[in-house]
Amino acid sequence: MEKKEFHIIAETGIHARPATLLVQTASKFNSDINLEYKGKSVNLKSIMGVMSLGVGQGSDVTISADGADEGDAMTAIEETMKKEGLSE
Repeated sequence: MEKKEFHIIAETGIHARPATLLVQTASKFNSDINLEYKGKSVNLKSIMGVMSLGVGQGSDVTISADGADEGDAMTAIEETMKKEGLSE
């Protein structure tokens, strides 16, 4: 299992557009990928789950990937987070 913490720097947090991009990125992989925030964990492949967390600017989230392609999945998610200006 791979796990990584991200500090959200985007002014709007993880709102609709970046949430959709994260879900699309996660959905390309077979691994189980979860987003944890304030003690809650949701499937990163579920747009409703991600949006229900209400992750705002300044938040710290943990993303974990578990499966055969977990390394590739984590790399792609990290790239998406940086490219969209969600985290540093």
